Amino acid sequence: MAPSGPGSSARRRCRRVLYWIPVVFITLLLGWSYYAYAIQLCIVSMENTGEQVVCLMAYHLLFAMFVWSYWKTIFTLPMNPSKEFHLSYAEKDLLERESRGEAHQEVLRRAAKDLPIYTRTMSGAIRYCDRCQLIKPDRCHHCSVCDKCILKMDHHCPWVNNCVGFSNYKFFLLFLAYSLLYCLFIAATDLQYFIKFWTNGLPDTQAKFHIMFLFFAAAMFSVSLSSLFGYHCWLVSKNKSTLEAFRSPVFRHGTDKNGFSLGFSKNMRQVFGDEKKYWLLPIFSSLGDGCSFPTCLVNQDPEQASTPAGLNSTAKNLENHQFPAKPLRESQSHLLTDSQSWTESSINPGKCKAGMSNPALTMENET
Repeated sequence: MAPSGPGSSARRRCRRVLYWIPVVFITLLLGWSYYAYAIQLCIVSMENTGEQVVCLMAYHLLFAMFVWSYWKTIFTLPMNPSKEFHLSYAEKDLLERESRGEAHQEVLRRAAKDLPIYTRTMSGAIRYCDRCQLIKPDRCHHCSVCDKCILKMDHHCPWVNNCVGFSNYKFFLLFLAYSLLYCLFIAATDLQYFIKFWTNGLPDTQAKFHIMFLFFAAAMFSVSLSSLFGYHCWLVSKNKSTLEAFRSPVFRHGTDKNGFSLGFSKNMRQVFGDEKKYWLLPIFSSLGDGCSFPTCLVNQDPEQASTPAGLNSTAKNLENHQFPAKPLRESQSHLLTDSQSWTESSINPGKCKAGMSNPALTMENET
């Protein structure tokens, strides 16, 4: 790699500054909306004191939660793969000497034999990042903007100038939820004064123009935010990321679009945690470590019957497989052993029962 000179360093600094423009725009818009609503609408235009108090109290609650969740989404650093996924110096040296092909894959297979990795590339190879020189954990992807591998990467969002992934996905969802509620509340309480604007029922002051533009902005953002928030709610219910919605994860048996789905309840708990009192707060409560994820799939050879005998036969065949069964990390395995119902309605109950009896075997059969 060619050494970076002063020119490339200056370009990188310029790009970093430009990346903050959308965040600055949202911040300025939020500041103006506060002035327009709290000052010009509530204090100047509202004549009923009770209405003023109720609107200001509800507004400030939504404003605080909106700013808090937005701040956490922006400034929570994305999590990167731990050191165990990085190749050693000897493995890197060996990998550089090998040409792309079976020998190259054999080096990666040996390095990944004890890692909780069950997804592959489209060609069935180990997922490896040349830039970061590491074996990618499941659901991890390299962000070209951050130039890093991000655990459970969803997408890089320019509006927060950050990667949305395992460490801040809950904050991003709450940011969408509170920003939508914020806009809907403003539009609903501003509507009657917006109508008065068109019927000449407002005094001829600068407040009337703030009231008009405030309603237009709130209504416009409500429409766009509702569709985006609804889409991410659907992703959470299916335990998918945006990247996985566009390209389904690939396991040893092939592509499976619902490979990580455990059922609605457990999918929600993976993102929001077990304690519901923290669900609505921008406090990290997601389950796991971002490197390993449970599934409830038990995939057998299509020619074998889905009977206990067939499952035992599959297990015997897997003994000589180059990827031995690797248990999930402790922080995630309880989702598989929980006594509650956790299967999707479309999944064969017999298969799920077999998978629950031996989570390690379940994981091996999925890869």
